[in-house]
Amino acid sequence: MSIHPLDRKLLRDLWRMRGQALAIALVAMCGIASFITMRSSYEALSLAQTRYYERYRFADVFANVKRAPRTVLPNVEEIAGVNEVQARVVFDASVDVPGLDEPATARLVSLPPQQGAGLNRVHLRAGRIPQTGHAGETLISEAFAQANRLQPGDSIDAIINGRKERLRLVGIAISPEYVSEIKGNSFPDNRRFGILWMDHEALAAALDMEDAFNDLALTLAPGASEAWIIEQLDKLLAPYGSLGAYGRDEQISNRFLDNELAQTKVTGSVVPAIFLGVVAFLIHNVLLRITVLQRPQIALLKSFGYSNLAVGAHYLKFALFTVMGGGILGIALGAWMGEQLAELYARFYRFPSLDFSLSGFAVSLALLIALLSSLAGAVLAVARVLKLPPAEAMRPESPPRFRPGLLERLGLQRFIALPLRIILRNIGRNRAKAALSVLGVALAVALVVTGRYSFDALDEIIRLQFRTAQRDDVTLSFNEARERSVIHDLANLPGVLRVEPFRSAAVKLKLGHRAKKTSIMGLGPSRQLRTILDDRERPVDLSPEGLVLTKKLADMLGATAGDALQVEFLEGKRRTVDLAVSKIIDEPIGIFSYMDMATLARLQMESETVSGAFLAVDPRHQEEFNRALKGIPAIASVSLREATLQSFLATIAENLTINTIVLIGFACVIAMGVVYNSARIALSEHALELASLRILGFTRTEVGAMLLGEQGLLTLLALPLGCAIGYGLCALLSLLLSQEMFRIPLVVSARTFLLSMGVVLAATAASGLLVWRKVQQLDLIQVLKTRE
Repeated sequence: MSIHPLDRKLLRDLWRMRGQALAIALVAMCGIASFITMRSSYEALSLAQTRYYERYRFADVFANVKRAPRTVLPNVEEIAGVNEVQARVVFDASVDVPGLDEPATARLVSLPPQQGAGLNRVHLRAGRIPQTGHAGETLISEAFAQANRLQPGDSIDAIINGRKERLRLVGIAISPEYVSEIKGNSFPDNRRFGILWMDHEALAAALDMEDAFNDLALTLAPGASEAWIIEQLDKLLAPYGSLGAYGRDEQISNRFLDNELAQTKVTGSVVPAIFLGVVAFLIHNVLLRITVLQRPQIALLKSFGYSNLAVGAHYLKFALFTVMGGGILGIALGAWMGEQLAELYARFYRFPSLDFSLSGFAVSLALLIALLSSLAGAVLAVARVLKLPPAEAMRPESPPRFRPGLLERLGLQRFIALPLRIILRNIGRNRAKAALSVLGVALAVALVVTGRYSFDALDEIIRLQFRTAQRDDVTLSFNEARERSVIHDLANLPGVLRVEPFRSAAVKLKLGHRAKKTSIMGLGPSRQLRTILDDRERPVDLSPEGLVLTKKLADMLGATAGDALQVEFLEGKRRTVDLAVSKIIDEPIGIFSYMDMATLARLQMESETVSGAFLAVDPRHQEEFNRALKGIPAIASVSLREATLQSFLATIAENLTINTIVLIGFACVIAMGVVYNSARIALSEHALELASLRILGFTRTEVGAMLLGEQGLLTLLALPLGCAIGYGLCALLSLLLSQEMFRIPLVVSARTFLLSMGVVLAATAASGLLVWRKVQQLDLIQVLKTRE
């Protein structure tokens, strides 16, 4: 089978320019690989979430009450749109885990009497389900068990309703309600927080709630109004101490997972766009160079009867072969990387199965993106081919008209060495091409800046939140509000240096038509362990009559300083009062509001009680302090600042490190691709001038320095621009990735900028070495035979 003459020419062109074609293909490969990795991981995580929720009946609406009789359940079932209702008993208890010095917190959740029924069903990983009537049997969540090396048959002690109970682990399980096991708005700490499922009758008896419940889960009928049902639930459960019902989107584990999906989707759009923009630029440059060098060939092809369409398609094929070849490699690389990322997700999120699969949609979309990027880069060059008349193409391209440059007009040329003058004149005469080269290298710098940004933001969160605002060693929460005198008891514990109480009150804040359920944290007058900071990191004074809001909460309510909010307390006497917003602060974690603790008690019309306390503990007495905490029945949960932080860092460090390494590698490919192509094009365009300089006595080193000096100067110009673009991308990511639970501050360190510039300079140097070899192999005789 014969090959069409134009196709033979295409193969020869690809082979002759294999270095540049390979550079373009590698950049395309990186862009498609990053897209496939993020897209396939997003699809795998989203599909696992959907299947898990459907199969194990994850609830649509949740409600917590202090104590409600089971006789109220028929009234809940009669609410229009409610499909299924499950009443449970849920209780946070302090537990003594073997091998763990400090006390841990376990959430005890009752199981339905009938195995495999009800909502939020458990999936058994090992062992068996607790038997009805066996009070001490329990299931343990998989993450908690693995973090503490617990197996079925082991035992742990828990303080339930003021009594120490020995719980025997009979199985390990997971549940759609706790895909990620998080306590409140804190970070995941699987070592010190986990879930325990017990037989309903056994747990209800231990808590004296045989005919009552304190937790409700509901599913809704298709088309039912979630907001209306939540409103009816709040009215119905208000007399029983309801803290307000909420939908699945506010459920802590689901919200954490949804945030991860949203971030993956955003990252999967921004990063590939950088690569594919560079691909279009490289294709454009290379095809422009080909059309310039092959003017006589284009004329001959048109003279021999080849149509504009045939000639144009020939050059389009060069772009398509190059980019699509890289795209196919990118799909393979992206599939492998996506599988590795899915395994990382499987270690962090708990699903019955998280199977990676490369969907036809993702592959088709990747190929379409590669096709569009190649066409976008080729269209101008091909258009130039189509409009070129054969008679004009037979003549060499007219040399550019000489005119004095900026150096000559300013009279500075005599102060600048000849090689540098040549470099500056070349750049000045090809400003558009130089600008594109600068932009390409700048995008490589921006990519590294973007990859390193996660570390800078995390460091800033740790510094601001866990080193400056929070200086406590331990945060204790009680199972119910206690008299203020309990602070003296805490102060007498071994090693306690300082105690600062707090009062947390569940509220519903309203401003106009907007409303948000949250909590007000009341703080005392002395705030050394928990400080509220303004934008300049100065302590904020809590006004006796005002409310301090975090910026995210203020944005959700549309509130500004001075606005009057309607505050509906969801506990105690359930009063509704109006409070002015005294100040708005910016905190990266959670959505909170703060006020003076004495004022909070007065507004609730109750004596000053405390929900918990911040403690500073002498490290020399830490073990003795931990042992004392394990025996206090009033404590519902214990959070150790450093332990929680280290657990979180250990969890995300691997993901961030891998992500940064991949982006640095991809940035090197971009930098090398841009510089190598630009230098090779410059070598082809200026081969005659370089050869002439060699004949005039310039050495290979001097000639090579002129060629590579131009690329070096363009690279230096690209560095500050790349830092600026990178900062802009970080600002965009900070905005797009801002979620209710977690905000990413816009902080980029000088270390990140220096590392980014250093990586790109190293990649540029490596690319320059490859071109240097071509300069040394320059055939003077062959070049000087070139027809003018």
